[in-house]
Amino acid sequence: MIMGDEIVKKNKYEIDMCNGSIMDKLISFSLPLMLSGILQLMFNAVDIVVVGRFSGSEALAAVGSTTALINVFTNLFIGISLGANVLAARFFASGKEEEMSETVHTSILLALVSGVIMAFLGVLFARICLELMDTPDDVIDLSTLYMRIYFLGMPFFMLYNYGAAILRAVGDTKRPLMFLLVSGCTNAALNLLLVIKFDMDVAGVGIATVISQMISCVLVLRCLHNTDSSYRLYFSKLKIKKEYMLQIFQVGIPAGIQSTVINLSNVLLQSSVNSFGSTAMAGYTAANNLFGFLYVSVNSVTQACMSFTSQNYGVGKLKRMDRVLRDCIILTVSVSLVIGVGVYVFGPEILQIYTTDPDVIQCAMEILLYTTVTYFCCGLMDLFPGALRGMGHSAVPMILSVIGTVGTRIFWIYCIFPNHRSLSILFISYPASWILTIIMQVICFYFVRRHVHRTHKDTESLAEA
Repeated sequence: MIMGDEIVKKNKYEIDMCNGSIMDKLISFSLPLMLSGILQLMFNAVDIVVVGRFSGSEALAAVGSTTALINVFTNLFIGISLGANVLAARFFASGKEEEMSETVHTSILLALVSGVIMAFLGVLFARICLELMDTPDDVIDLSTLYMRIYFLGMPFFMLYNYGAAILRAVGDTKRPLMFLLVSGCTNAALNLLLVIKFDMDVAGVGIATVISQMISCVLVLRCLHNTDSSYRLYFSKLKIKKEYMLQIFQVGIPAGIQSTVINLSNVLLQSSVNSFGSTAMAGYTAANNLFGFLYVSVNSVTQACMSFTSQNYGVGKLKRMDRVLRDCIILTVSVSLVIGVGVYVFGPEILQIYTTDPDVIQCAMEILLYTTVTYFCCGLMDLFPGALRGMGHSAVPMILSVIGTVGTRIFWIYCIFPNHRSLSILFISYPASWILTIIMQVICFYFVRRHVHRTHKDTESLAEA
């Protein structure tokens, strides 16, 4: 609700993004989101640790080899949730309660439909896709089993992510953290029970993950249903409204395509890693999991930038948008350097959590050398598109990310890697693609920002006239 120029919060979890200091609110928003992302990764991390320690390298490789493929299947629909976040934030900041409610109900039903579609596709095409990735014969049966069980939980996974996107739009990142804490602990306990006690291997970790996703889904839907704000969820009102769906798609589909295509390049990388055998696959699995922790930590700042930008854009506070981006750049570089350097320095010790095999650890460290210390480049590469999405511009950043990131990696895999076959040469493609994409995204941001400011001035002049 709006009174004067200030947003009146209806509960303690919401953040006023349009007034007052910025940096402390960014941290307050980003920190729970960062921890939420880490907890969500723990679903997979616990799977990997338990399987690696109690079921052997083949089972570890089986679980790990599905990660890139799962991301390809899911990221389009997860990207669409960003559109829901941007639209909801804009309506909430401007006090448009009816539009906010319609956005919520459209988003939740979209999540359910997309989750069912993903479950069907994942179960049906799991083995075919793994075969196309040249998954070794000694792990493909286990990989297929894990992937099919995992995808049965897709409706819960999607509903949680879309529900959490709505809460992020109003500044509530604390309750999703609480929900993931409950589901994460459940996942860990079930992993230990099903794998160690009942000797269920990859089936056990898959079932544990699905149950934990169901719990987080129920908690977030219950939260939306019980709130007294404009984003309250009424199950009887679930309906996809074309007007709001198209606005969600306008921002969300380009973001989803970007993530999907980038992960397709990661599938190509996974295939290249697979050519080195199961030891390299296990090393990449462990390294990629640590890499994931870096991603969610830095991405939390990008999410904050998008939400803060969207709300301030909705109320016409453009100078505040510039200050939001400046503070987000500082946070992104600081967080990524601290965590990235820490992961590399303590990498050998951390990797022993996943495996005691020295050859696997050596492979993982070779990969981490090129993907951790330089990760601030990846953070900046994602930050500028996040700001652009907050202003409703998503298509051009998507195209530039695909050209810069995917184009570079495809060129690297097919033109450079075949003549210099090593993990080091393969993973130098990461920082190379990040730097190229940053340059293009900054140029794009400059022109879009100039256009937005000019349009706003013209609107103000007409209003005064």
